[in-house]
Amino acid sequence: MKFRPLFSAASLLLGFSAVAQAAPWDEKYYNPKPAEGDVVLPMPCEGAMVFRRVAVPVAGPLDDMRVVVGQEAEEWGYIEHKRPEFIAGSFTDSKAGSSRYYLMAKYELNKLQYQALTEATCPTPKNNLVVPQTDISWMDAVHFSDLYNQWLRENAADKLPKEDGLAGFVRLPTEIEWEYAARGGSALSSAEFRDVRYPMPEGMNDYEWYAGSQSSNGAVQLMGRLKPNPLGLHDILGNVDEMILEPFRLNKLDRQHGQAGGFVVRGGNFLSKPEALRASARKELAYYGSKGPTQAKTTGMRLALVSIALTSRDRVQAIEKSWQALGTEQGAVNPDAPAQESAVQRLGSLASSLEDDTLKTQLKQLEGDLRAANLRQEEMRDQAIRANLELGSFLCTKLKDDVLFVELLQRNYEALCQASPDDKQCVSRKLKLDEQHDRVAKLARYYASNLIDASSLYGLTLLEKQVPVARQMMEQNKSLSALKPYLDVHWKNQKDYLKTDSIDISAWKNNCKSIPNS
Repeated sequence: MKFRPLFSAASLLLGFSAVAQAAPWDEKYYNPKPAEGDVVLPMPCEGAMVFRRVAVPVAGPLDDMRVVVGQEAEEWGYIEHKRPEFIAGSFTDSKAGSSRYYLMAKYELNKLQYQALTEATCPTPKNNLVVPQTDISWMDAVHFSDLYNQWLRENAADKLPKEDGLAGFVRLPTEIEWEYAARGGSALSSAEFRDVRYPMPEGMNDYEWYAGSQSSNGAVQLMGRLKPNPLGLHDILGNVDEMILEPFRLNKLDRQHGQAGGFVVRGGNFLSKPEALRASARKELAYYGSKGPTQAKTTGMRLALVSIALTSRDRVQAIEKSWQALGTEQGAVNPDAPAQESAVQRLGSLASSLEDDTLKTQLKQLEGDLRAANLRQEEMRDQAIRANLELGSFLCTKLKDDVLFVELLQRNYEALCQASPDDKQCVSRKLKLDEQHDRVAKLARYYASNLIDASSLYGLTLLEKQVPVARQMMEQNKSLSALKPYLDVHWKNQKDYLKTDSIDISAWKNNCKSIPNS
């Protein structure tokens, strides 16, 4: 590890003045694997940096999504043991009202991009500069982010995504932003997301660089030469490990330890064994060594692009209103039921009426604890509703397939056995046909029970709120995207029952059957 200071601000200003003489970079120097959905931001010296959207299927500014990070194994438990975390996006998706997103750099920061901001004159693009920039300190990484933010605001403010009219900014990612993106985010099923690493159908050699002659062979590699993860991010688990914004904390089972230490680096690098390339991998490095800020040949950085949370007076008022409603049992069970004062509201009213300050403080504390417990229940309820909607959509697909199959068997039986129903083969066909009819009838009753139970447990308001969230999750997950039209039909069936309180299994079955093949 070694220490090297960045250039002074004065030399950087001189460097920016040379941009006009620089030729535009060829795309291979900043985006060797172009893909649909790339978000490209300019850089000094006619350069560029590419980002990818990381969608989080929640809508409001105070909504977030619970995920489990870390790993199940006992090894490295004090560092990587699984724990609950919460993630939310910075920017509202204008095309999908029930989704927000942040952006992650598609590739690790390379030397050419780094020099474009930190050298006094523009670097000449060449292949040996298209490797990750390493041997920089955490302070260097933060300073680079600051320089890039200032340059973007001065030269390309219109290119930055905006939230509530305010432009976003780049910084190092937080641990949850990094791990959520590294695992594949909402592009994966819950089971795939919890795996050691994102799916690699062709094997790790095609996706990540690690130690060994069959991979990196002990040297840092050119960026973007291998396949990306499901979100389109390259080299996220290998090549070089990546610095994180917040300080390192140990694990204490379902939470992080209270001591904040050095800085965190995530993922593995070109000297890591294959098993070390896992989404949960995290290490602590000291901010300073004996000779200055810590730098390593295996450590680089990748930027996140985000926004502030309190973007305007209107946003603050909306957040305050949402916060006041958190855990107050307003619709905690079924908001369509007759209104009545909740336990939280009664407790708050009682505390306000007391003159004893000590007792009033204790009741206010109890009120806060009750609200927090209610909020956890409401979050679990919403997750259960989304699971119910996904189940209903899947049952709708199964109903369609089974009904079409039984109709095929029926046509074949009528065509072949109408004249000789007592024929041995026809008797066998009839048994199979009856079995299939029975199977469809049982499945239809199960589907109907799912509709009825969801209606009685949750009611229209709670169900309706989660439908667009479930739809976004299906759109963002390739393995679930085929369920979207079935979700729409399932929701129609659900609303019909909620409206009429009438069980019409035949109509629900026919609605599912009528969905055209995609």
